Amino acid sequence: MNAAHHILETLQRNGIDTVFGYPGGCIMPLYDALAARDMAREAAGNIQHVLCRHEQGCALAADGYARASGRIGVCIATSGPGATNLITGVANAHRDSIPLLVITGQVPTTLIGTDAFQETDVLGMALGIVKHSYLVTSAEELPQILDDALSLAQSGRPGPVWLDIPKDILLTELPAPGPTLTPPAAPKTSPDVSAALALLRQANKPLLYSGGGVSLASAEDAFRRFAAVSGLPNVVTLKGIGNPGLANPDYLGMLGMHGSRAANKAVDQCDVLLVIGARLDDRATGQLQTFAPHARLIHLDADAAELGKLKTADIALPCELNATLDSLSEALEASPLRIEPWRQQCRNGFITQGFHAAQNDEPHAPITGTAFVRELSRLTPDDAIIACDVGQHQMWIAQHYEFGHPRHHLSSGGLGTMGFGLPAAIGAQFARPGQTVINVTGDGSFMMNAQELATIRRYKLPVKLIILDNQCLGMVRQQQELFYGNRESEINLDDNPDFVALARAFDIPALSIHRVDQIQRGIGTLLAYNKAIVLHVAIAREDNVWPIVKPGASNIEMLDESYRTNNHPIKERIA
Repeated sequence: MNAAHHILETLQRNGIDTVFGYPGGCIMPLYDALAARDMAREAAGNIQHVLCRHEQGCALAADGYARASGRIGVCIATSGPGATNLITGVANAHRDSIPLLVITGQVPTTLIGTDAFQETDVLGMALGIVKHSYLVTSAEELPQILDDALSLAQSGRPGPVWLDIPKDILLTELPAPGPTLTPPAAPKTSPDVSAALALLRQANKPLLYSGGGVSLASAEDAFRRFAAVSGLPNVVTLKGIGNPGLANPDYLGMLGMHGSRAANKAVDQCDVLLVIGARLDDRATGQLQTFAPHARLIHLDADAAELGKLKTADIALPCELNATLDSLSEALEASPLRIEPWRQQCRNGFITQGFHAAQNDEPHAPITGTAFVRELSRLTPDDAIIACDVGQHQMWIAQHYEFGHPRHHLSSGGLGTMGFGLPAAIGAQFARPGQTVINVTGDGSFMMNAQELATIRRYKLPVKLIILDNQCLGMVRQQQELFYGNRESEINLDDNPDFVALARAFDIPALSIHRVDQIQRGIGTLLAYNKAIVLHVAIAREDNVWPIVKPGASNIEMLDESYRTNNHPIKERIA
């Protein structure tokens, strides 16, 4: 077989049954191999290729597939613009540590460096957005590179690995790959947790802060056991939403720029902060110098490079999270923490003093983002997967939708990629065909990758699409209103197409709602329909996300609706 066939055989032998791609000249040998396999009607387990309508859609769909399934996502494109169109999706996966195998064709080896048609230096371009990248220079090295890439993308801290393969190498004959050898699993060893336990036992106000690393390590069960045994009040990052599950009584919500008052207040007052699988990034911490000012820090992460990167930890443990959390749980089961006054303060004090979004229950009132998302959360099955885009709707989902598992919440965290949600929902639906998958998007984000409605139609995917339409770039408009003297600049989207008519042009049914009394019926119709459907939700242009922390400010300076009313910042410290 040639190298193109070898790649497909290797993918199949590694349990990969779905790839997302778009063909072109230099990757054509791989697509010819796909066609040959289809014609041969090979054995069950053959690879399904999903043709997206833009290479960015391919990368983001592979990303969504990986997030929803916990398995590696694969995307394929040709050289030149095919490869460059993948860049944003690959960067998105890199920032959120999502395992991807990226395969692109390259011009033949004899033409590299000659500015040949569609030649692009993919190796150089991708340097900062991948875990590793390869330019394959001989067919003989491809089998080892392919095995290494698959292992590297999924091991340690996951991430994208890029293979750029010249066309002539794809056509070179190679022996068939041998059987996949599964290496013995490394023993799960736990570091010495005695110092961390001692610090927790000294604390009067310890707090648990978790992020996306919990899900990346498949440590959800170990985390929940530890949270229950320790009784620690806990907060999460955007990517950590869902870590505590639906039944944790000590959960205070998301922290950070659009976090809950309870979460940010608890961080401000805690005396020990236990960080598990989180990066301490700026959107979560706000002004780092004033973040957790009274706390000693314990930091657990699979990636040692994150420890001490932004804030020096008193105890830093590079570790495998499952084993480490199990060790902590066993120790605390034998000798529990005594923090009941702090738990009660967090439960009864912080939460009841939190920000409460304004609600208008008058039947003919305009729909607000918060009211809609709360009703969506109430009506949607517990195992539904919500794929968000980026903007105000993303924060309303993070604040008001109740998630039972982090893999049910797909959101672009580190890169903040508009256009992520629709292709990510497509990938998630392929990964979880029996579950309800909903893309919640805004009118701005939807237009970034609206062409993927054709992918939904082609594969008859039952993806549900909700467009929260305020006819503007809502988050940018909100920041311009609050922090730029209400000077609006290039955010108006009132000339968008009729989204209902657009959906119907793709043979996808659609309906539109704009009043409070239509919310329940609209969501009910969406969920009852067993095929793809679009729900267009008109919301007020002036609807804002509250609370908000001014970029670069401290999380204790949270602003609520009164900031808009009084037109001045709330300066007082959270009491």
